[in-house]
Amino acid sequence: MLIPIERYKNLGRDSRVHYYQIEDTSIEVKFDSSKPYTYSYKKAGKSHVENMKTLATKGSGLTSYINKYVKNLYD
Repeated sequence: MLIPIERYKNLGRDSRVHYYQIEDTSIEVKFDSSKPYTYSYKKAGKSHVENMKTLATKGSGLTSYINKYVKNLYD
């Protein structure tokens, strides 16, 4: 399942995340002025990726989660 690139809602108005794309076993995150980062089951772990997918869809908390749990665990 590939979900098209979505604009991050940024409900808290303080996120650096601009876009995301969800795939079966990963999520790609595009920050304000950087290349996209892919977080996969293989590197970040299934539970983290699934939590990130939920936060991305919700539009809140994704940047904080990345900074706290998976900052350097991108592919």
